Amino acid sequence: MTELSLKIDKTIHAPIEKVFDAWLDPQLMSKFMSACSPGHPDSDVENDPREGGKFSIIMHYDNQKLPHTGVYLEIKRPNKLVFTWKSHVSIDDSKVTLNFTKVDDRQTKISLLQVKFIDEEKRAMHEEGWSQILKQLEGVLN
Repeated sequence: MTELSLKIDKTIHAPIEKVFDAWLDPQLMSKFMSACSPGHPDSDVENDPREGGKFSIIMHYDNQKLPHTGVYLEIKRPNKLVFTWKSHVSIDDSKVTLNFTKVDDRQTKISLLQVKFIDEEKRAMHEEGWSQILKQLEGVLN
């Protein structure tokens, strides 16, 4: 199996600390870590935001509940966040790395890298999902 990966960069119009902290705040996470289509309910989020802590995100899509879980591997506020990622379309040991770079006092560049996918189709699904999540994050923070 080839180790597939995806990388997405997005500039968010919000200060770096605010952008970073949103990824650890369950109330904010429930709003942007949600199904890829507008109009779906917020996700159910539980998390223990510390290295070694776990998170659970239940996304609601049509009449389905889509669970996503992981463990925080590295939390370096406000520059880096690394966690495992397990969903119905991921494989064991899939990992997401978020690097946050201050562009200026009101803008932050996020570089998202996820490694390990079942196949190219699942990688493409994740790319679409993460792109939507980053777009929703900006909407939540503005």
